[in-house]
Amino acid sequence: MTHSVLHPTRLALAGTLALTAWSAPVLADMAQSVNVMAPLEVSDYWAFENQLATAKSEGATAVSVDVWWGKVEGAGDQQFDWGYYDDLFGRITNAGLDIVPIMSFHQCGGNVGDTCNIPIPGWIWSHYSVPGSDLRYKSEQGNESWETVSLWADHLVVEEYREFMNAFENRYGYLAGDIDEINISMGPAGELRYPSYNSHDSNTGYPTRGAFQSYSDPAVDAFQDWAISKYGSLNGVNNAWGFGLTRKEDIRPPSDAQWFVESGDQFNLQYGRDFTRWYHDSLKQHGYNMMDTALAAFDDNFSNIELGFKIPGVHWKMAANDNTRRSAEIAAGLIPSDLDLSSDSTGHGYESIIEVANAYQYLSRGVVLHFTCLEMDNDPYGAGQSLAQDLVFWVSQEADRQGVPIKGENALAGGATTDNGWDNIENAFNWASYSGLTVLRIGQVTTGGTGQYRFSRFIDNYLQ
Repeated sequence: MTHSVLHPTRLALAGTLALTAWSAPVLADMAQSVNVMAPLEVSDYWAFENQLATAKSEGATAVSVDVWWGKVEGAGDQQFDWGYYDDLFGRITNAGLDIVPIMSFHQCGGNVGDTCNIPIPGWIWSHYSVPGSDLRYKSEQGNESWETVSLWADHLVVEEYREFMNAFENRYGYLAGDIDEINISMGPAGELRYPSYNSHDSNTGYPTRGAFQSYSDPAVDAFQDWAISKYGSLNGVNNAWGFGLTRKEDIRPPSDAQWFVESGDQFNLQYGRDFTRWYHDSLKQHGYNMMDTALAAFDDNFSNIELGFKIPGVHWKMAANDNTRRSAEIAAGLIPSDLDLSSDSTGHGYESIIEVANAYQYLSRGVVLHFTCLEMDNDPYGAGQSLAQDLVFWVSQEADRQGVPIKGENALAGGATTDNGWDNIENAFNWASYSGLTVLRIGQVTTGGTGQYRFSRFIDNYLQ
């Protein structure tokens, strides 16, 4: 067995090069699974079946498939149409491949690489005795996201998620032996994050700091309750923050988020550290809510199938040498600002979010963490001020420290078609603790060229 070995370098957060070899806690070297993602929505079945046959011949393990909530239950509450998936799953299993279904409670469309338009069920916005706006994320710009239901509506909506997952298990319980893992969508693009760099806001995507998404009435109410609970009273809040607030309703997210970030208030003020901690912990609680709901739903034929969820590689603004450093990750909710973000002891800020997966490791069925951007380079001096490769190692190192199994993905489809992308992927498997790979998407590695050659070689060299 041969492996390419590219010793990664660590880059200091200030943006200066600090050339040191990684000493990863585990050299994974082998993968337990190598999967391919199906198209967001299959329309050319002849091409798809050819791709399946090629993937099988190459030795791929399974096909990851979005099971769109809006496609199945879009007509009305408890009105399920599984016809598309009856057909699709049959084609995949007939090709001799297993399935990794994704319970996709987010819309298809509006994200990088999306080529379909499947909104989440429209009836959800008027299904409860609250304004529809209370169910949506509202950003610092005053814009609402329609991609997912806001986590501040979990107390209302998780029952809808449970019903959907129950219906899925009832329909496809007979396929339990063909399902390797079930992934749970926890936010936009199926990831545990806020829609901080999505299209509903302007000028906040890559490579900017992103936009905070906590300005809906339920979010503001939750922040107020959290602050009062932490400090015991409004007077306690004022003492901690050095403010002179006269009523609970004066507790608000940053009124000028741009200044909040650029001035360093998120790091330097107790108010700023508290805000990002509450913002992060709210996302973290959503992760627990979603995983608890999935465990309660998949309690019959699927009770022994491994579950998983994904966090994204938000790799830009990492090498900034001003107060915007790590700001994109903070706006996405992945890390708070009250930890030492430069320390291995905190997973460079990822200790807390990885604890969501860690909390379920006592289960015999297992919960896997998925992480993206394995194919990307460090580019600290580019427009994105990116430390993507550092991030790939930081997250895997912290997952390994917590005993959390972690699998990787490429973030952009083009990354699976270049030698450089595959060199970075192999580097992660040589030196970090990744135990599986999912490739975005099947068409990039089954239709010839560099993508297919390197995919086949990866399977030959790394798959157990």
